[in-house]
Amino acid sequence: MESATVAMGGHAHEEHHGPPEAHQSSRIDRQTLGIFLFIVSEIMLFGAFFASYFFLRVVVDPPTWPPEPFELPVAIAGVNTAILVSSSFTIHYALESIRRNNRTGLKLGLVLTWLLGATFLFIQINEYVNIGFSARDLGFGSIFYGLTGLHGAHVFIGLLLLSFATIRAFRGHFGPEEKDHLGVEVPGIYWHFVDVMWIIVYTAVYIL
Repeated sequence: MESATVAMGGHAHEEHHGPPEAHQSSRIDRQTLGIFLFIVSEIMLFGAFFASYFFLRVVVDPPTWPPEPFELPVAIAGVNTAILVSSSFTIHYALESIRRNNRTGLKLGLVLTWLLGATFLFIQINEYVNIGFSARDLGFGSIFYGLTGLHGAHVFIGLLLLSFATIRAFRGHFGPEEKDHLGVEVPGIYWHFVDVMWIIVYTAVYIL
């Protein structure tokens, strides 16, 4: 009997050797960690474009900025900025709604966020059509289209993520439990990143 107990104890000891596994609540979810790591890589990508932008502005040092004959539609871009910033509030509303099991609020928040994002992208494309210069017009044209176009590509990706989340919301896939609404939370984190990055782009390119 004692030998069996010793054997069982030894077997249990072998199964639990090493540090204990962390409790689930003390670890960040894999999807959330993944989107944060992705955002870190995207910040470095934007950083490379901002380095080129400030090199042109500080080192080349043209007499005026934007250099002649470039003119930027600051007011229109400001309205577009307000539209995109508003979408941060609607995606937050969507996430808070599903946490309270308010599926109607979730759907409304996602649809409004998608519409605001699509409106921003439409105005940005319309600005390209009417701005009067292209990416081939000197260094400023290249870096302007590079920065704003890079951000526009991120908005487009965000709209795709929101589309998937909205379709799933209308199919009733999400719930109030943390693990049941990651499909809303992860696109929401990405969308907040897109919004914050545009505020930086708008301030650096259009305002300063």
